[in-house]
Amino acid sequence: MGITRRAAIAAVSLLSAVSLAACGGSASNSSTGTTTGAASAGASGGTGKATGKVTVLAAASLQKAFEEIEKTVEKDNPGLDVTFDFQGSQDLVASLAGGDSADVLATANNSTMKTAADQKLVGNQTEFATNVLTLIVPKGNPKKITGLDSSLDGANLVICAPEVPCGEATKKLAEAQGITLNPVSEEQKVTDVRGKVESGEADAGIVYTTDAAAAKDKADKINIPDGGVVNHYPIAPTAKPENPAGAQVFIDAVTGKAGQEILAKHGFGKPGSATAGASAGASAAGSAAAGTEASSGASAAPSQAATAEGSSAPEANKPTAQTTAP
Repeated sequence: MGITRRAAIAAVSLLSAVSLAACGGSASNSSTGTTTGAASAGASGGTGKATGKVTVLAAASLQKAFEEIEKTVEKDNPGLDVTFDFQGSQDLVASLAGGDSADVLATANNSTMKTAADQKLVGNQTEFATNVLTLIVPKGNPKKITGLDSSLDGANLVICAPEVPCGEATKKLAEAQGITLNPVSEEQKVTDVRGKVESGEADAGIVYTTDAAAAKDKADKINIPDGGVVNHYPIAPTAKPENPAGAQVFIDAVTGKAGQEILAKHGFGKPGSATAGASAGASAAGSAAAGTEASSGASAAPSQAATAEGSSAPEANKPTAQTTAP
C-alpha cells in the first residue's frame, strides 16, 4: 500500500507539473496572440483601420493626385494623418540618405528609386503609374509656338535639370528626336517649370502631361511626339518607417482600384505601360486648348527642320529647335 500510495502521489505531482506546463504554454501563446492582435489593432485602429501619422515623400508631379488619394485614405481611416513632402525625386532620396524620417517614398522614375534601394533606404517597390512629356505655353500662346521646332527660336524655354526625372526624360526625348534644346533655365522639379510658364516668365516649358492637365486654366498644351520616352513611377515603404502599418495602407490605396482611378483622372498612365498611355489620360483630364492642340498637329512627327544632335551648323535657311539665351 505504501508503494501504491507513493506511486499515486508521484503520479499526481507529475500530472500537476504537466498541467502547469500546459498552462504556461497557453499563457505564452495567449501573450503572443495578444501581441499580434495589438499590432493588428494598432494597424487598424481596432476596427480594421490604420491610425497615427504617415509621412510620404513624393515626386512633385504627384501632388494633385496624391492629395486626392489622401482624402479617401483619411476618410476610410479616421485616425490616420497623411502628410507629404513634394520635391524633385533626387532631393527626396537625398533627404532620406541624410537621416530624415519618412514612411513612404514615391519617385518619378526607376533610376532614382534604385539609388534609394542601393543605399538600403527603402523596402519592396511597386510600380503604380507611368507618365510622358509634353510642351506647355502661357495661355493664348503669345509666341505662337507649335512644337519642338523653329518656333522656339528666340523663345524662353524652361526644362527640368538633367538629374531630375523629368530632366532625364527630356534629355532622352531630345536625343530620340535628334534635336538640341537650349533652355534659359533648368529647374529642380517639374512644378517649377510649370510655374514659370503659368506666370508668363517662360514662353514654353517641357513638363509631364499630368502637369499640362493641372495647368489647363493658365497654360495651353502643345502636342509633341513622346519619342518612346516613358517614366515609370515606383512606390515603396522606407527601410525604417515609424508607422509601417499606416505606410502599407497608403501604398495599398495608391495601387488599389480607387487610387488607380484617381491617378488616371489626373493623366497618369497605367503601371508597366511601355507606351504613351498617359497622353490620352491627360487629354481626357482636360487639355489646355483644343484649338492650340489642333494647330500643333504638325508636331506629331519629329520636325524635319530640327537640328540633329552632333551635326554641323544648320543651313542658312534651315530653322533649328534651339532657343536663344536671354
